[in-house]
Amino acid sequence: MVAVSQYPSLIKKIIEEYAAVPSAVGEIETEVIIDEAKGHYELMRSGWVNGRRIHGALIHVDIRGDKIWIQHDGTESGVANELVELGVLKTDIVLAYQPPYKRVYTAFAVA
Repeated sequence: MVAVSQYPSLIKKIIEEYAAVPSAVGEIETEVIIDEAKGHYELMRSGWVNGRRIHGALIHVDIRGDKIWIQHDGTESGVANELVELGVLKTDIVLAYQPPYKRVYTAFAVA
């Protein structure tokens, strides 16, 4: 089990690992945005692929109280799964991108 005080470093570790992977297509820039004082962690991608503008979050995670709220997860493996592998309890992770009525059917926290 991981202490709440360790959440920021675990989230940063995951985001930085994804940020280190270059885009396979187009001219995509990666930007890590962290506001640790307010508990916001994002990995943004922006650029151009075949003349089409790309801009948005690949990962967006917030820490609210003693829970990790995954607002957006554009990864294949799943940020929640990676956090669990690092020792975070499923009951401390909220899949915020799921509507509240669906969260009760997951092994993760409802809120």
